[in-house]
Amino acid sequence: QLRLVESGGGTVQSGGSLRLRCEVTGRQHRTYSMGWFRQRPGEGREGIALIDSNSDTYYKDFAKGRFTISQDTTGQTLYLQMNSLKPEDTAMYYCASGGRIAYFGWDSTASYNYWGQGTQVTVSS
Repeated sequence: QLRLVESGGGTVQSGGSLRLRCEVTGRQHRTYSMGWFRQRPGEGREGIALIDSNSDTYYKDFAKGRFTISQDTTGQTLYLQMNSLKPEDTAMYYCASGGRIAYFGWDSTASYNYWGQGTQVTVSS
């Protein structure tokens, strides 16, 4: 059983940066991938970025060039560096770990077995 805890959210002005962190407690399955998602008020949870078991990374178009997903060498800490933030990036941000990417796609919530509780990001204009 894994436990994921996000931190690093907060309020930032438009154009600013934040670095989100996700601490993983428990033994990570060696084939699992880790992703970041976000959920804006009144909307579903949308994928942002993925890092798979080979350390390959994938991004949604809105995140390319602005967001960077990374992981420490132990695989127990996941990061999301967010630059050039916009008001529309305001959302609750979640990290997730899972092994069903090949079946549902990396940006589907169905691909993930474990989720954190989320950290709020607010970008003011």
